[in-house]
Amino acid sequence: MAIKAMSGKTTLLKHIYRALPLEKKTIFINGTELEKFSYRDSARQITVMRQENTSDFDYTILEMVLMGRSPYRRFFESDTADDKQIALNALKFVGMEEYAGRYFATLSGGEKQRVLIARSLAQEADILILDEPTNHLDVHYQWALMDVIKSLNKTVFSVFRELNLACSFCDYLFVLSEGAIVAQGEPSEICTPALLADVFRIDVNIITDEDNIPYIVYKRTLG
Repeated sequence: MAIKAMSGKTTLLKHIYRALPLEKKTIFINGTELEKFSYRDSARQITVMRQENTSDFDYTILEMVLMGRSPYRRFFESDTADDKQIALNALKFVGMEEYAGRYFATLSGGEKQRVLIARSLAQEADILILDEPTNHLDVHYQWALMDVIKSLNKTVFSVFRELNLACSFCDYLFVLSEGAIVAQGEPSEICTPALLADVFRIDVNIITDEDNIPYIVYKRTLG
């Protein structure tokens, strides 16, 4: 989902991961109303990687990832050997297994994002929701992180402000502006000079590669 400032994305995401109750609309997960799931069962369907500041938490990387196993444990129940193996497998997938004993606070921004993805993988949900996953990362880590996410073989619903990342990695886009979906379709259908001028107030050129993926070249802002 591509967004502009003050678009209502925070409210939408909070409805999806049940931090806010729904008032008028209904969200369906695989054909079932979200409200019909218990919170534990919905956590087995959906995993969320929020924008969060966990840098001061005094947890090891393995402990952080094991938090993803909480929907499968009773309150105060200890981690099982299977839980730990699932967590280690998730860390291995994102290339962080050898750092399992390090403290999360010592990692770089890109490494922290990889650990948070591993935590989501350990949750073993079918749907992954990402709230601006590349926020505050340098260019290398933005693209490296998206390569990992693309390889997950899961349904991913992600929010982006960086439009070229959205066009490069998303199969289908929704454009959210002022609380409403104003456009939807494949990136080649959405990333047009007319739409970007109308919604984002920017004048651009569009370059399309051999795979029909559009790339936005910024020219100037519009009044």
